[in-house]
Amino acid sequence: MNNSKKRLQGGKKKLGQNSRQVGKIFLIAVSVIFVVLGSRFLYVATFKNVKGHNLTSATRKIYMQTQVVSAKRGNIYDENGVLLAENTNTYTVYAVLNKQQKTTAGKPMYVTNKRKTAKVLAKYIDLSEKKIYKILTSANKKTFQVEFGNAGSNLTIETHDKIVASKLTGISFTKQPARLYPNGTFASHLIGIAQSTTNTKTGTSSLTGIMGIEKQLNKFLAGKNGIKEVKATPGYSIEDKTKSTAAKNGDDVYTTLDSKLQTLLESEMTSLQKSTDPVSATAMVMDVKAGAIVAATQRPTFDATTKSGISKMWQNLLVESAYEPGSTMKVMTVASAINSGNWHPNALYQSGTYLIDGQKVTDWNSSGWGMISYRQGLARSSNVAMTHLEQTMGAKTWKKYLTAFHFNKSTNSGLADETAGGMQFKYPIEQANTAFGQGIRVTPMQMMQAFSAIAGNGQELKPYFIQKIVNPKTKKVVYQGKRTVISNPITAKTASKVRKLLQDVVYKSYGTGTAYKISGFRVAGKTGTAQIATSSGYSVGDENVIHSWVGMVPANKPKYVMYITLNQPKKITQAVTKSIASVFKPVMEQALKTDSSHRSATAIKRVPTVNNLGVTESVTTIKAKKFVPVVIGDGSKVKKQFPSGQTQQLTWQRIFLYTGGNITMPSMTGWSKNDVLTYAKLTGITVKTVGSGYVYKQSVNSGTAIEHKMSVTVKLK
Repeated sequence: MNNSKKRLQGGKKKLGQNSRQVGKIFLIAVSVIFVVLGSRFLYVATFKNVKGHNLTSATRKIYMQTQVVSAKRGNIYDENGVLLAENTNTYTVYAVLNKQQKTTAGKPMYVTNKRKTAKVLAKYIDLSEKKIYKILTSANKKTFQVEFGNAGSNLTIETHDKIVASKLTGISFTKQPARLYPNGTFASHLIGIAQSTTNTKTGTSSLTGIMGIEKQLNKFLAGKNGIKEVKATPGYSIEDKTKSTAAKNGDDVYTTLDSKLQTLLESEMTSLQKSTDPVSATAMVMDVKAGAIVAATQRPTFDATTKSGISKMWQNLLVESAYEPGSTMKVMTVASAINSGNWHPNALYQSGTYLIDGQKVTDWNSSGWGMISYRQGLARSSNVAMTHLEQTMGAKTWKKYLTAFHFNKSTNSGLADETAGGMQFKYPIEQANTAFGQGIRVTPMQMMQAFSAIAGNGQELKPYFIQKIVNPKTKKVVYQGKRTVISNPITAKTASKVRKLLQDVVYKSYGTGTAYKISGFRVAGKTGTAQIATSSGYSVGDENVIHSWVGMVPANKPKYVMYITLNQPKKITQAVTKSIASVFKPVMEQALKTDSSHRSATAIKRVPTVNNLGVTESVTTIKAKKFVPVVIGDGSKVKKQFPSGQTQQLTWQRIFLYTGGNITMPSMTGWSKNDVLTYAKLTGITVKTVGSGYVYKQSVNSGTAIEHKMSVTVKLK
């Protein structure tokens, strides 16, 4: 028993010792854990980092919101500050059908009357009431909302407001940034377009240039988005300006375009397109002194805001499409011959045909005009004459001048996808062909560049169409366009001689350009007719050629040069030269009449801004600045003015003040064609003009109430 007690006591003593050891171990373990956790907490509290995740950033994300502050895209203006492109919004309409969508007061937020909704929407979008109703009723019960395809997208602010005013239950909109081109079809391929694009990372939408100047100068126009950090707490939010960066708005671009001249050119080119139905056509006007493009367009073209017509022609024909120029190239051939000492104007040659290595060069009049002088050969547009000149100069010299005039080389306009052209110049017949514009491919911009040396003093100018780029906030000019001489292919004396010879084209009875005379001004110019190259040779017939014309006015010291091309007209109701002249003459007359050298009784002033002012006050303000106000409508306030306020205009020009309400026909006697076209655009009437100069007769009497799309004929002289 004593031994059993001793063993029991010994066991208890050992158990107590073990318990104490376990307790010590447990205490040590707890202490270690506490130290580790304490150290960890201290580390986290100090360095704010767990497994590579910054706790400060994580906490910030809970309470802070990062918002992208979109930069405002810069505007595009003409040379006088008339707005050509600005920012706006477009809307996409959709209809909510889910009947669970209600306000907190229990009122429906879904379409309740589908018949009425279809009837109202049909007034504002390009879908019939029947189709809209079908969309609203064909959806299944689980459909939350429906849209209306292309017809329901890209809606203007005006259309959006009208639909909202109809108070249709369940009709809502999404808003997208968009670009507005207030002049519609207006140098559209040159100005280009900007479209809304969405950043997949931020989900924000912005405008990006995809064509023309909008694309070329996108980095200037787009600006740079900013970032705003906002602390979100229940009931209010606070911006953390230390973490925010302001947006930098895009720069404003001022082009060299003259809005009045461009508007007139667009109108005349539309008439040319309707009367001749060509595959394509181009026209460009350059200020000879500066090299600035003051008007330019092409056909087919499009309305930059609605995109109507853009599918017909995406290419900018002024720089992207190369073609054989035909006889307008003879201007440079004669200039090269004169400058190289190989021009003998009174020497005679046999016209009609000429053989080179057994291959025939033929005049457009294949039987020729007998033995004629080279001077007469130019006026008659003889291919044989130019072939002789090329042969006399020699291929090496002729090629040197082609290089000096910068053919086969891009003009570096900055516009996308510009081509350098090219030529075939290996064999004697190919070398001769280039002298009369075949076997060499050019762009209108290259031709205009070369013509600048002829129209000027022998200095070839780089054509430009950007006057300046301006920071809208600081008004600092960040880029300035300027006159740039790129070469001196001929002397001033040679250029003068060429222009004198080109007057024969217009004023000699046998000249090919007699249709291009302008009253009061001497014209120097050259017609062109280029056959279309095919796999088997060249096409035949007036409908299968590229017609062209270059005119320089006044001939002795040109202010402007204009170049027009007409590619394969399908309708020929009169001589093609008369059709092209119907564009050249009124546009050139308008340019010359507004030229500074013809402004003896006028001055340049800024047009006052009268938008939202009363009519009486507006008229008084306009008159005080020596402009002529024309009030459109019987409204009480000016809703829109043209030209815009603060633009520079010649005094005594008409300033149109649109007030809305009832509109009556004014007396247009004494108005210029440009005034008539401006009025038509503002009122929605259709105008047919006959003649050139100023209005002396109109088909609708003054005081007659104007109806939408009313047709009016005006005669000018």
